[in-house]
Amino acid sequence: MTHPTDIRRVAYRPRLLDLFCCAGGMGMGFHLAGFDVVGVDIEPQPDYPFTFVQADAIDYVHAHGTEFDLIHASPPCQAWSPLNAYNHKTYPELIAPARDAIRSTGRPYVIENVEAARHQMVDPIMLCGPMFGLRMYRHRLFETSFPLTPPHHPAHTARCTRNGYLPTPERPFMTITGGRHSRAWRHAAAQAMGTPWITTIRGVCEAIPPAYSEWIGRTFLTRSQAVTAA
Repeated sequence: MTHPTDIRRVAYRPRLLDLFCCAGGMGMGFHLAGFDVVGVDIEPQPDYPFTFVQADAIDYVHAHGTEFDLIHASPPCQAWSPLNAYNHKTYPELIAPARDAIRSTGRPYVIENVEAARHQMVDPIMLCGPMFGLRMYRHRLFETSFPLTPPHHPAHTARCTRNGYLPTPERPFMTITGGRHSRAWRHAAAQAMGTPWITTIRGVCEAIPPAYSEWIGRTFLTRSQAVTAA
């Protein structure tokens, strides 16, 4: 029988700061990789599945970044989106300011954004759904402060549905972008992305599949353990 005063060792879980967190696609992947996650966003995020702080991301990292083992940031991508060539709106360009703020902490980091933002990023790698067995094509770039070699990128041979349509045997891959979609489409898209907790069309369409950050997080932890053992 275990005495009630026995002290049991609790395994340490590294801490991940999830900046510009939105509904938590990236945060979920890091959680699955073994991190305790805290998300920060300027807007309320009722679907966020972990500890959430509503605050300016850059201010927060200056104040608290050193409390974390790894920092992730997904600055808004609208400034780099091809759609902005048509709507000509002004959006904040926060990749460089986020990088500067994170680097000031001395902590390792991951910065995510869309392909059109490549010129704003430092030696990014690209990840896509089929690299992780997902039935969707979703290219995203990742700049990291530690080396990453991306998995093999399968050819895009599977056909995609049109945006707003459910997958079929002939078109098994989903196209997941914004629009006025049905509840059934939102549910199917969330399942395809691996984000079933997200309850809004916008949240699903803006999310990053957790499989991407789970792979990044596990790679980071494996490298960190190897360095520690050496």
